Amino acid sequence: MTSGQRLYCVFMAALLYLSGTDVMAQANKTVIGPTNPALQEGADALLAGDAEEGVRLTLMGLRYANSSRNKQIGMSNLCAGYLLLDQLDTALSYCNQVLEKNDQYWRAYSNRALIYVKQKRYEEAEQDLQKGEAISPKSRTLQAVRTMLLDETNPVAPAIVIDDRRSPIPGVDEN
Repeated sequence: MTSGQRLYCVFMAALLYLSGTDVMAQANKTVIGPTNPALQEGADALLAGDAEEGVRLTLMGLRYANSSRNKQIGMSNLCAGYLLLDQLDTALSYCNQVLEKNDQYWRAYSNRALIYVKQKRYEEAEQDLQKGEAISPKSRTLQAVRTMLLDETNPVAPAIVIDDRRSPIPGVDEN
């Protein structure tokens, strides 16, 4: 065997060894992170207050959602996103879709209750809050929506009235 042939054999053996370890490394690799980056980025955009981008990314992510859980999360986030955009009928349809598939999804009850508050459908909001609170009694989100409902249905009258008119008080020098 010539030195060129020997070098070729060593090169091929090294190549096979490296490709074999690469294949083994890929097979044993654990990927940590969101399974659907568009859904994750959509949720991040919604949390940052960018409803248009959040809805766009969430719609894109729903096309590739491979589990019922991801689909429920995506539709619930669309409900919240369209709620932020004040497109209440569209938001309501996504909440309803989530609840048709899973009547234990408290976030959808919370979102839908807020839609009902905005639509002045207070009895339906109360029903959704009760259902959501039965599932997640300590949810701060549900508590916030309940406060909004109470502000609409039973507003608190101010206990102190401040008179800030500028009229002279008899006997007091303004200088």
